[in-house]
Amino acid sequence: MNPLLDFSGLPRFADFKPQYVTPAVDQLLAENRALIGRLATHAVPSTWHDFVEPFEDAHERLARAWGQVGHLNAVMNSPELRETYNANLPKVTQYYSELSQNPGLFRKFKALHACVEFKALTRAQRKIIENELRDFRLGGAELPADKKTRFMAIRERLSQLSSQFSDNLLDATNAFAHYVADEQELAGIPGDVRQAAREAAQAEGKPGWKFTLHAPSYVPVLQYAENRKLRELMYRAYVTRAAEFGKPEWDNTPLIAEIVQLRQELARLLGFKNYAEYSLEPKMAESPQQVLDFLNQLAARARPYAERDLQEATDFARASLNLDRLEAWDLAYASEKLRVARYAFSDQEVKQYFPESAVLPGMFKLVETLYGLTITPAAAALWHDDVRFFAIHDRSGGLIGRFYIDLYARPPKRGGAWMDEAITRRLKHNGVQTPVAYLNCNFSAPVGETGGKKRPALFTHDEVITLFHEFGHGLHHLLTRIDYLGVSGINGVEWDAVELPSQFMENFCWEWSVLEPMTRHVETGKPLPRTLFDKMLAAKNFQSGLQTVRQIEFSLFDLHLHYDFENNGGNSALELLAKVRSRVAVVLPPAYNRFPNNFSHIFAGGYAAGYYSYKWAEVLSADAYSLFEENGVLDPATGGRFRDEILGVGGSRPALESFVAFRGREPRMDALLRHSGMSPATGTPTP
Repeated sequence: MNPLLDFSGLPRFADFKPQYVTPAVDQLLAENRALIGRLATHAVPSTWHDFVEPFEDAHERLARAWGQVGHLNAVMNSPELRETYNANLPKVTQYYSELSQNPGLFRKFKALHACVEFKALTRAQRKIIENELRDFRLGGAELPADKKTRFMAIRERLSQLSSQFSDNLLDATNAFAHYVADEQELAGIPGDVRQAAREAAQAEGKPGWKFTLHAPSYVPVLQYAENRKLRELMYRAYVTRAAEFGKPEWDNTPLIAEIVQLRQELARLLGFKNYAEYSLEPKMAESPQQVLDFLNQLAARARPYAERDLQEATDFARASLNLDRLEAWDLAYASEKLRVARYAFSDQEVKQYFPESAVLPGMFKLVETLYGLTITPAAAALWHDDVRFFAIHDRSGGLIGRFYIDLYARPPKRGGAWMDEAITRRLKHNGVQTPVAYLNCNFSAPVGETGGKKRPALFTHDEVITLFHEFGHGLHHLLTRIDYLGVSGINGVEWDAVELPSQFMENFCWEWSVLEPMTRHVETGKPLPRTLFDKMLAAKNFQSGLQTVRQIEFSLFDLHLHYDFENNGGNSALELLAKVRSRVAVVLPPAYNRFPNNFSHIFAGGYAAGYYSYKWAEVLSADAYSLFEENGVLDPATGGRFRDEILGVGGSRPALESFVAFRGREPRMDALLRHSGMSPATGTPTP
């Protein structure tokens, strides 16, 4: 049997081959089209049992099969898999476009919404029907025939462009390598990073050290390398990826122009003034202007702190590092030196206390304590030897969910960190289908040996935060109690609220009672000293102004690009970014910086006119966490309430309603400003 057509259990990764993709996709699309043809007729009653259940069954099968293909294309990219993925992507996109415009299905959902049965359905079922009606309208179901054709063509082209954008960025990232022959040029770079670079060169049969643009290699060079020319070389290579400076076929500039133009055309076909209005329709935010007001208010609060942060780094660089001018490739280096000087510790010192073998059990223990669960290793077919698999059970031993965790960077894997669904919880005729998640990061793999054994992977504290963030997404998917696919887990959750559970989890990384038990020095075995933790805590908001303004800069660029900016081709997106930076940024990069060309969140992900969601949801997450601060950060009662009112309900009700049910009131910005060191109590700094 084609493993992509086997839905009896977990994905059969050991049996997967790229040649299975096309037959599976073709068969599922043919079966679904035949089913849709039947469901759309008057012969099938407009009821949940007769109409919605078979509709959901069919699309779950397609989503699970195609989801495996997309997942493997992201984590084990190969020329063969990429070719078959891109060959089938237009077929899948066209099918979903046809689906969203099917008049028979639209009539059926409207009839179900208007009938007596609708009031007798559960709230989750009613929410699914309401969401479907909204999505039919957003999918062009009410357009005249000629505009439907154009709408479908735009959606298909946009999916192709997004995939190409991602491929170009991955290819440009993988194509760069810098080899260093003289170890003196590597002064300041941590030993484990140098060891990884040495092993990478040896794997190619080359002498010296190999450095790449993958985060575990690139970031430490910018942060620690005393060799300024090396920092500049790596920085320039990184910020010019997928731009006109490299291979023409990898240049994302024309793709950006076409993507923006097509998104605006798509939105206007549906009667929206711009793509931002279209994008916000299913989100918490009510209008682009509301989002702009939110971002500008936050920018006004943060900019004085950002200006202070930059001035401090500049003064320190001039006085202590002999750097009269602080360039973009100097900022991370100077900031790290300043932090060490001010707080008497370094990221590398802290990193020795966070081996993977202590961090994962510690994170699991936190979740077990808060939500009354147990997490244990489990068996499954895997796509790579580094991947691990775990099961979550409740106190009575009942299976809640399972997840894969793929932590290390490698060339065939796209950058960043993310969670994705493998299987979603739903009630079926033979019982509850338990959910399964993918958790993906890009940390450094174990390097070197101690006592004849491979040293465990060591995480920086920032990487621990990233891991907690993605596990928060995973828990949102895995701990749902909703039995209906369309609003189970993260499904149906407003995009600008979906980051709430992930950002919420980050807060625990700053709690001594959570952190101390999950630390163990890689050589001595001793836990993190309280004195070192206190230094980390004192430095928690180090340069938080710079970081906040940077996120606002990206959010404003994204929103203006899709709201009130007329795309004129060429480098117009770059020109817009320059205007945004002139208003809010305090760090201006060199002219050759091509950030838009690698901004995959908005051009190859789901964040178009939605990047503001990170800051929007951070208000929710910080305010939600403040209840734990009031009741005790390890309080199981508060944890149970968070699970019941936030994680458990999925998208079955509006996110604001879920927040109020948990917190007892509407969200406030106070906790976020306090957590970021920018509350009124701290005062506004004078730059």
